[in-house]
Amino acid sequence: MARLALLSVSNKTGLIDLARSLVEEFEFDLISSGGTAQALKDAGIPVTKVSDYTGSPEILGGRVKTLHPRIHGGILARRDVPQDITDLENNQIRPIDLVVVNLYPFEQTIAKPGVTLAEAVEQIDIGGPAMLRASSKNFAHLTVLCDPAQYDEYLQELRQNNGEASLEFRQKAALKGFLHTASYDQAIASYLAQQSQESLPQQYNLTGTQLQSLRYGENPHQPAAWYQTGTTPTGWAAATKLQGKELSYNNLVDLEAARRIIAEFPDTPAATIIKHTNPCGTAIGNTLVEAYQKAFNADSVSAFGGIVALNRSIDAATASELTKTFLECVVAPSCDAEAQKILSKKSNVRVLTLADLSTGPKTLVKQIAGGFLVQAADDAIADASKWQIVTDRQPTPDELAEMLFAWKVCKHVKSNAIVITSDRTTLGVGAGQMNRVGSVKIALEQAADKAKGATLASDGFFPFDDSVRTAAAAGITAIVQPGGSLRDQDSIKAANELGLVMVLTGVRHFLH
Repeated sequence: MARLALLSVSNKTGLIDLARSLVEEFEFDLISSGGTAQALKDAGIPVTKVSDYTGSPEILGGRVKTLHPRIHGGILARRDVPQDITDLENNQIRPIDLVVVNLYPFEQTIAKPGVTLAEAVEQIDIGGPAMLRASSKNFAHLTVLCDPAQYDEYLQELRQNNGEASLEFRQKAALKGFLHTASYDQAIASYLAQQSQESLPQQYNLTGTQLQSLRYGENPHQPAAWYQTGTTPTGWAAATKLQGKELSYNNLVDLEAARRIIAEFPDTPAATIIKHTNPCGTAIGNTLVEAYQKAFNADSVSAFGGIVALNRSIDAATASELTKTFLECVVAPSCDAEAQKILSKKSNVRVLTLADLSTGPKTLVKQIAGGFLVQAADDAIADASKWQIVTDRQPTPDELAEMLFAWKVCKHVKSNAIVITSDRTTLGVGAGQMNRVGSVKIALEQAADKAKGATLASDGFFPFDDSVRTAAAAGITAIVQPGGSLRDQDSIKAANELGLVMVLTGVRHFLH
């Protein structure tokens, strides 16, 4: 008796070629449901509809097609268990040797603008996952394929092994089947959690598909890979690389840090240069080239080998400036033709375009021994109108705007974080120190004489007035900090004594 294959696919890529080879080259009988059966029939390939095979019509508008003992019995039967074979014979069920199934396009559906909950729910596949799980479980006796990319490899298996797929191939295909259903269920659960506004559910799952194997992780002895969440590429998975070497693990980590900073400045040309996830220079300007020049000059030494993010299309003038030093990566929403030509002279520089630099993950995951931590992303939008001015001296509109700029940058510097700015440009950055006094000293040392008349932002409160006095002695005239210390009054008193402006934001931005 000919072997039996069940084909029921939403994505019909490669379907006809596979089915024709199965029938003509390997003498399979085919059973199919719904649109798959029609596609095969239209192509002139002999096929039996599932409803004719089971004797049960499709019901509920196609919701119930393959959920039938003649289907699942044929999939789950163990060929080396006599009772299973007897059950098949007594119920006139043929064993199924191949199951080709992929699922309703749930993720593609929810990615569409304006999709309703009812529309999304209708794309939750029931029969498909059931067949995938059943056939994956029984890989010892049959093959399951859930991705058109597997079809050619399967046919090669048959050609090389006298019409049989090896156990190794079947087991590998079963793993892919279980990963596929796990990812599918995760997408549904995540979507429904979003609908219920449950951002941190009792059970949290994270799945992804390997997008690219990376040369190594943070260091050469650490294997690493890049995974995409969902079936629709978003974020960095949707970026276009115009030129340069392959992206590394550290490149991607730094690019994400750069994206988070540049997303803070949508309304005016802005540039940031990142080293080891911290900004060594961030600035806004009247033009993109001005913003980049200011950011570069903020710390030209650290900018060497940096990651640059720009919030406007790269033009020729900016491209010319970018080629004047060694950079690892440059990302912008787009890049005009003349700029591409100029940048091509530095062929090793990775130049990427990502149209949407503003949208990032809503939750952040960090692994620890025995589990992981999940938190909502720090996407609080700074609102200077809600700040508390606590000193006698009131800020001018320009001083308030400068403090807002400094505060936005400070949010993305590793804690303890101190940022000194002037003319909407970073002058000094103290990052990741074990005490805030150390960060203040580093930032002031970097700013040097430019600290006179500048603004200082701190991601956390000042528990003592020593940093305020140190800043004032260097020439700082305005301080923005969250407040909340039991000794806030000591810092406020020092600021009044020294003629500084001090603003409390009421929001802390620790970044660990």
